[in-house]
Amino acid sequence: MIKSSNGDTPFSLMYETEAVIPVEIGMPTMRTAEVDMVQNDEALEINLDLLEERREQAAIREAKSKAKMEKYYNSKVHNTSFKPRDLVYKSN
Repeated sequence: MIKSSNGDTPFSLMYETEAVIPVEIGMPTMRTAEVDMVQNDEALEINLDLLEERREQAAIREAKSKAKMEKYYNSKVHNTSFKPRDLVYKSN
């Protein structure tokens, strides 16, 4: 699954749970067979309470990542200014 720079999938940030593909629902696997529904519902309620905090942390990580990329880009870019009558090389 594609992950962004914040380390979470977009689905998990939206719904606070990992996606289960239809094949896993139809065919019993360890992930779906060992689920206690009462405990699962309680865990989902707790996760929903913490969802806004996770979104804020993801936004902070994304901002840090963008700042790091901007710093790298700005370190490689050289400012060039021209004055009237300066000679410049023009490639055809």
